[in-house]
Amino acid sequence: AVDESELLTVPDGWKEPAFTREDNPKGLLEESSFATLFPKYREAYLKECWPLVQKALGEHYVNAALDLIEGSMTVTTTKKTFDPYAIIRARDLIKLLARSVPFEQAVRILQDDVACDIIKIGSLVRKRETFIKRRARLLGPKGSTLKALELLTNCYIMVQGNTVSALGPFSGLKEVRKVVLDTMKNIHPIYNIKTLMIKRELAKDPELRTQSWERFLPKFKRKNLKKRKEPKKKNTKKEYTPFPPPQPESQIDKELASGEYFLKERQKKRKKMEEIKAKQADAIKRRQEERNKAFIPPKEKPVVKTKKASTEKKIDIEVIKEKVKNAKKKKLGALPEEEVKLKMAADEKKRKKK
Repeated sequence: AVDESELLTVPDGWKEPAFTREDNPKGLLEESSFATLFPKYREAYLKECWPLVQKALGEHYVNAALDLIEGSMTVTTTKKTFDPYAIIRARDLIKLLARSVPFEQAVRILQDDVACDIIKIGSLVRKRETFIKRRARLLGPKGSTLKALELLTNCYIMVQGNTVSALGPFSGLKEVRKVVLDTMKNIHPIYNIKTLMIKRELAKDPELRTQSWERFLPKFKRKNLKKRKEPKKKNTKKEYTPFPPPQPESQIDKELASGEYFLKERQKKRKKMEEIKAKQADAIKRRQEERNKAFIPPKEKPVVKTKKASTEKKIDIEVIKEKVKNAKKKKLGALPEEEVKLKMAADEKKRKKK
């Protein structure tokens, strides 16, 4: 009895056997070819490394031609070509070379366990300035973000113009595409990098292989998002009714309802004059109130009396009495007794010497 989980997992270190001539001894029936254009600035580099490209493709029996006049590269199969997928790999090689990927990296596409993905990012953002900022965010300061992404996914990533070229294993390419598209949707790549770091640590534990990793992965919430400004005038849709709206009242209908229709011309004019005079009186009254506001004195603030700092201190009566007694003993401006005695002794010595 074999455990089913072991059958579903690939053993560590297992590699698919290489495709050899024995698998397809008769070769291909038809000739296939692919061509791609390259920009003018890549011409000098391609001209320099083209012998190496021809040598690498020659090992798989695929011909390569460089047309500098037309600005194109072409790869074609030969009668000796036995691997039908070799032409697809050759096509990817010339595509990567056209997208500014160096030959040392691009030639890895001819290996069995390496694939490539060219992600078009030019049409994902409308404004050119926003696109440039988000593309720079993918690179990071001094290319640090891109380097971290390369280490986590084991892929080579090249950001050039409106495309991102990635080269590496299939699992890594899937993560690279997700990170690139999220960055263009204004999700910072650091969030995806943190998730990839946690996934790499979880993959080391064999017990967690068959379990869900949702509880370990961080859930980032969006912050500092400005709310959409609501318009001042909101147009509310009225409920649909099959009946037409009621016909508006005419001036005659209004006069009939108020009773003005039956008044004479003189009475109508008098009523209009009274309404005008009432409006004028209100306007004059309001104007007068506005003028009188200038003559109303403003309210004065109440004067706050500042409290004087209390200079009273506790008086020690005993100390004052001692000072008075000492002052009575001494004469005003006289020396103390000890100093007088010393002075007298000094005067006597002087006399004896004489």
